[in-house]
Amino acid sequence: MSNELRSQKHYGALALLPLVVFLIIYVGVGLFFTIIGKDEAFNQLPRHVAIMIAIAIAWLAYDRRTPLAKKVKIFTENAGSSGIAELGLILLLAGAFASAASASGGQDALVNMGLSIIPPSLLIPGIFAMSAFVATAMGTSTGTQAAFLPIGIAVAQSADLNVAAAAAAVIAGAYFGDNLSIISDTTIAATTGVGANMKDKFKANFMIALPAAVITFIIYAIVGGTGKIKGDLSFNFFDIIPYLFVLIAAIAGMNVMFVLLSGIVLTGIIGMIRGHLHFFEWTAKVGEGMESTFSIFLVAFLISGLVALIRYYGGIDWIVETMKKQARGRKSAEYAMGILSGILSAALVNNVVAILIAAPIAKEIGDASQIPPKRMASILDIFAASALMVLPHDSGMLMAEQFGNVSYLEVLQYSFYPVILILCTFISIHLGMFKGKKAA
Repeated sequence: MSNELRSQKHYGALALLPLVVFLIIYVGVGLFFTIIGKDEAFNQLPRHVAIMIAIAIAWLAYDRRTPLAKKVKIFTENAGSSGIAELGLILLLAGAFASAASASGGQDALVNMGLSIIPPSLLIPGIFAMSAFVATAMGTSTGTQAAFLPIGIAVAQSADLNVAAAAAAVIAGAYFGDNLSIISDTTIAATTGVGANMKDKFKANFMIALPAAVITFIIYAIVGGTGKIKGDLSFNFFDIIPYLFVLIAAIAGMNVMFVLLSGIVLTGIIGMIRGHLHFFEWTAKVGEGMESTFSIFLVAFLISGLVALIRYYGGIDWIVETMKKQARGRKSAEYAMGILSGILSAALVNNVVAILIAAPIAKEIGDASQIPPKRMASILDIFAASALMVLPHDSGMLMAEQFGNVSYLEVLQYSFYPVILILCTFISIHLGMFKGKKAA
């Protein structure tokens, strides 16, 4: 949406009401049914229904003289943006690959291999470390979660471990790796936005994120439990070739859609050669996998359109201006830019867009407070990622619910990393650590 396209009447904080209504009714109803012991508590009011209520409020409660058709157009132009379409395609292909790979025998083989290599007492922290490594190499948290959540959950189920803990470990590892990756879109947005060098930003992030990751690894080792290995752990190496291809090709920098398409084809070829399924069983599984992730795409579509309406009514501008006024001195400036990035990330459900919006403001605040660009970029990235890790409607949490059949609250109670990461960042801000030089 063009920056010039704004409502003539700016509603300020009131423009955020639809998003607040969505969060309150979705989380509130889910919590209520959880407390009374209702099965599938958060499905009693599906998230897409809650979002549609918020969208109806955004359409009808503001700018009543503006034709509804214009508001609908603002919604559809942004809900159907190229970014959302690309996310949807990746999710559909990831679901198809996961389903087809499982049907062709690849998932069982990969689970058995993982159970054979990782000590039973370190399965949950091992999942966290594996997810972090791949995300660092691939430069994408969403892609890592799409690839690893089905695997991590399957490992936990086979080893009789907590599925929610495994899902939380994958999500944490994915964001840890993405936060450090030089090829990550968030890194590129943060460094270019404030004029920082990528390697300097990596070092600044590393000094904060690594201690948080080490502490998280230790906690998962303590609370993760010792898995009970069941049955025969034998596996055929050929069955895991599709997974290996996808991981290696993604790390090598190949286009993620081409990688997933190639992986899907490989599952069919190997599955049929190995006698695990015939052609139409494979195509049926590909279709089932695509359908399994469609609900996530639907949520992303609706949320993107809703945020566009909030921006049109002046809600995002209000957040930016409010946070900008809070910066007084170095510490308050770092807190302000971090909180701004986190709030925007939570409101937009997109850390890249949040950083793109926050970076110019952060640079203005940071330059006035003599904060090095690498520090600005690091803080923007950390807060934006931390906000997404605890949202009930972020893609990682949605996929965890989809693949693991666990609730948001179950996963949240094992989401140690975002809390520890923010605490480490607060300590570094409060103690004035890693100040560096202004020119850095």
